[in-house]
Amino acid sequence: MASNYEGYKSPLSTRYASKEMQFLFSDQTSSPPGAGCGCGWRRAESRLGLEISDAQIAEMELQISNIDFEAAAAEERLTRHDVMAHVHVFAKQCPSAAPVIHLGATSCYVGDNTDLIVLRDALKLLLPRVASVIARLSQFAQSYKDQPTLGFTHLQPAQLTTVGKRACLWIQDLIMDERALSRCLEDLRFRGVKGTTGTQASFLQLFNGDGEKVKQLDLLVTELAGFKKAYAVTGQTYSRKVDVEIVAALASLGTTIHKMCSDLRILASRKELEEPFESTQIGSSAMPYKRNPMRSERCCALARHLITLFSSAANTHATQWLERTLDDSANRRLTLSEAFLAADAALLTLLNISQGLVVYPKVIERHISQELPFMSTENIIMAMVKAGGDRQVCHEKIRVLSQEAGAQVKQHGKDNDLVDRVRKDPYFSPILEQLDTILDAKTFTGRASDQVGEFVKEEVEPVLARYSEALKNVQDVKLNI
Repeated sequence: MASNYEGYKSPLSTRYASKEMQFLFSDQTSSPPGAGCGCGWRRAESRLGLEISDAQIAEMELQISNIDFEAAAAEERLTRHDVMAHVHVFAKQCPSAAPVIHLGATSCYVGDNTDLIVLRDALKLLLPRVASVIARLSQFAQSYKDQPTLGFTHLQPAQLTTVGKRACLWIQDLIMDERALSRCLEDLRFRGVKGTTGTQASFLQLFNGDGEKVKQLDLLVTELAGFKKAYAVTGQTYSRKVDVEIVAALASLGTTIHKMCSDLRILASRKELEEPFESTQIGSSAMPYKRNPMRSERCCALARHLITLFSSAANTHATQWLERTLDDSANRRLTLSEAFLAADAALLTLLNISQGLVVYPKVIERHISQELPFMSTENIIMAMVKAGGDRQVCHEKIRVLSQEAGAQVKQHGKDNDLVDRVRKDPYFSPILEQLDTILDAKTFTGRASDQVGEFVKEEVEPVLARYSEALKNVQDVKLNI
């Protein structure tokens, strides 16, 4: 017997994605009999007068969870058709219902409608997770809204900001992702009953030319599947532009996660901030002292894969000729599932990170002290002018002292001693009592603290209000690996 470890398995299933998301893209959920739209379709046809009995429907409902996957696989090797393989096997399991199992249908009625149900449910699973990350980061931002920290432009020290304000930048991106994914969910429709090229010709024939009954069937099937609307027009498939929009939103979420976790990795390298690190966790096999940001690195890796999947969805839509070509099939099996599984895995890891971020204020203060003297020079000049000094003379004094202090830092590896040089220079004696106030880091953060409070109230709270029930049940995420 072959070992379970001798065949390929996706790491998204074995290591990263949740059981809930894996179930949505499982054979049980997405195979034709178990797709969730088959019996509803027959029931709708029966209500509108087609000869499909309650007994036939009951027989199908009884067998819908007893899918013989091995028999279907064997049948597909003969037919080279995945849907008809399941139809043939399901017909043997439901002999009385066999004559009506695929009546009037096409493979895309089964496949596309199933995909739309799965996409809907997958979006519903992801959105509360996005909201959960926003909620935890919002708490973090408010806790550290007053903690000054160095800002960076060009990855070089710049004007101060606060730890909480920086977190709001991450939250703002996540709010945009929530909006994009919500719109995908709101815009999503059912394919419904459209026939082989979208004209509903087969259904018109079934109902003896009664177009109103065809329209009623389309609406009824759509409602039974839990959708409010069906797409008004389709080819053989629903437009693959729908896939493009959804995968684009997921890829955009990937850019957010990658940017945030890249920031966390940079800050971890400076020892200013860390992701959770468990007591038994090993950072490096060779260097036992290391505390590598493996969660953030995992998020970046998954997000990078997620971002690349957009090109597959876009190219698939671009190459669908006329009413449909089958070169979408194999690509969509990979792209749609992996996009959602990767997004799910990255969000769960990000939630774990956001639930346990650790800030080291003393390290941050030390880094500020190394840069703040240079940043404070304009404030020192203005204070001297107010005390009666000449601006140009003061500017020259500061310029010379700054160059001397800079040489100590760059050439000799010493700490920035500009403040000490200012204190020792008699020229600055009029403002020495003000110097500590001038050098208070909190006076360099502008409105950052107020911006956090305003942002949370105006932008974050309305989003979280939509997920109030879901957020009540959020538990701390424990990663399996």
